[in-house]
Amino acid sequence: MIVTRNDLPTANRAKICDVLNERLRDSIKLGLCAKQAHWNVKGVNFIALHKLFDEVYEAAEGFTDEIGERITALGGLADGSVEALTKSVLPDHPTTAVDWKTHVSSLADELRSYGKLIRQNINHADELDDKGTADLFTDIVRAVDKHLWFVEAHVQD
Repeated sequence: MIVTRNDLPTANRAKICDVLNERLRDSIKLGLCAKQAHWNVKGVNFIALHKLFDEVYEAAEGFTDEIGERITALGGLADGSVEALTKSVLPDHPTTAVDWKTHVSSLADELRSYGKLIRQNINHADELDDKGTADLFTDIVRAVDKHLWFVEAHVQD
């Protein structure tokens, strides 16, 4: 940990930075999954999904930046390296699919998985008395729930 005047105990900051780095790599991967879908989707609703997937990417990019900055604000080192991405627990997005239903279903699964992790981390941050990180995670999960709703609506009757 880097020395900082932040008043959270160093041990708590170190633990929360570990969690934040886990979500950092998942945020990066979520964005890449959305771009994979954005580039390759085909079908009658192409333009709507193409734009929607790009919105998910932009949101994930925002999550990534907020999480990385929170890590450094707490005195940690943000690790968004390619090597770190191999440790992401999010499902892989299909790389050979073009049909819109596969992309919608896969991105919905990825958003669900990411949201579940973020929800768990809200409680963990609270346990470590880090209301700032809990608040950050709460903001993220609200946005993820909204994007999941938008994506999922394409396959719901």
